[in-house]
Amino acid sequence: MAIDARRAATDTLLERVRNVLGQIKRERAKDSFASVARRADVSRTFLYQNPDARNLVEQAAEAAETNRSHERTTHSAQVEASWHERALNAEEALTAAYREIAQQRTAIGELLGRIRDLEGALPEDGVQRLITENTTLKKQVNQLNQDNRRLQDRLQGARDNNRFLDNRIAQLEAQPIDGAADQDFPSGSTLIRFTGPPATLVGDSRHG
Repeated sequence: MAIDARRAATDTLLERVRNVLGQIKRERAKDSFASVARRADVSRTFLYQNPDARNLVEQAAEAAETNRSHERTTHSAQVEASWHERALNAEEALTAAYREIAQQRTAIGELLGRIRDLEGALPEDGVQRLITENTTLKKQVNQLNQDNRRLQDRLQGARDNNRFLDNRIAQLEAQPIDGAADQDFPSGSTLIRFTGPPATLVGDSRHG
């Protein structure tokens, strides 16, 4: 009976160790004799001295290390593949850049050739003559702008005078002829009365 009791107690302890090792595997936690003993609530002496318990812990540790090694290998392969893809993309971009540079150089060479052809078609003093003519044209444009500003000022002055004269004429026409005698005039002045139709003023906008 004592042997059966010890065997049952040992089986219970082994079952707790198996359950803890399963939990550690699912949690992907680090397993050791100390951690297994603590979580399974068994002594480390039992784990070291009991062959079945020792085998369970050692096999779980080997399996965990194998899994970690496989994961490291897989991760390294993924990283290497990623860098390989980046290297290929960079190489393609560099090739495209070289091709674009070559096209730009060809276009620049063609433009320089056209410039040389145009320069060759000009006489020796053609460039200097063009510069002189351009300077002369700029001076003429500046002079025309100044003349235009002066004419605008004169036109504005004429318009102001015209408005003043129109207002003055309207005021004079609004005054009755007979009432003019009641106004005060300087001594010695003579009042002149005009008869007949009113004269037409040239430039008066109110008369056609």
